[in-house]
Amino acid sequence: MRVYFFSDLPCAFFVNGIHLGPVDGFERTAELSPMDGAFCEFKAARCVPVRFRFDEAFLFEPPEGIELYFRRGTVAVHLKDFVRADPALRVLWQRRLGERLLTLCVQGRVFLCDEHGRRMTCIPLPFAFECCRLFPAGEHLLLEGEEMFALIGREGTLDVLSDGRVLERGRHVTAEVPLCDALSHRMRCRYEEGKLVQSELLSSEPPREATVAAALLESVLEGLDPRPYLAPALADKAALLREYLGSFCAVAPIDRGTVGLVYARRPRIFDVRDFAVTLEDGKVSNLAPM
Repeated sequence: MRVYFFSDLPCAFFVNGIHLGPVDGFERTAELSPMDGAFCEFKAARCVPVRFRFDEAFLFEPPEGIELYFRRGTVAVHLKDFVRADPALRVLWQRRLGERLLTLCVQGRVFLCDEHGRRMTCIPLPFAFECCRLFPAGEHLLLEGEEMFALIGREGTLDVLSDGRVLERGRHVTAEVPLCDALSHRMRCRYEEGKLVQSELLSSEPPREATVAAALLESVLEGLDPRPYLAPALADKAALLREYLGSFCAVAPIDRGTVGLVYARRPRIFDVRDFAVTLEDGKVSNLAPM
């Protein structure tokens, strides 16, 4: 079985103790059989190694911090969560807001401990929040980290976690959010009580022939107008695209003329379905599942 590996942190890749090379944000491949149960190990600097056996149990239920993407007889393994090797508990700051006591600490990963009466909730956060500020936001809390922000509900729920830069604070929170899509859209998003209530397009790059298919599908996913990327014969069917494509959660360009849509199968497991794309004068004239 061909297996693709990619990781949010550069790490060394071992199979049954043999070093096969580095794994990072660019995919690396290996031929592994679930029947063999190969022992896989990934070592990133200053982090606890990630270890698992590549067997049928792993393919059915990967551990926390690992996502699997199945496509046409192959699987991609995404290592997206590493824990620091230092087990020491460090308290970064402690704040009291009304009856809530908030403590930001690090023990392998970043946690916000939210104490309210007899309730205590520990919320894991990305390392971008290791240096962050705390603000009240109505009934919510606003955490501003390094190029990220979070909105936390009064019951300790993580209601919003996003890349972006906060522009306005208070009961209504406004932020500039990069969508990290084919056209590098940037949006001005307004949140009220932990919910997105308004969004406005700030900027985007013009589509190129290589990105127009992804731009069309991402516009459907993001709730934007897909008609600028559709050939005239399909423009009147723009409203039907969401129903036709189903509940996909991401877009993955495959190669020229093919794009993949990502569908959630179960927690941490996804299916990638290929769609053939036909262009006419730089716009999509046909989109069909393969």
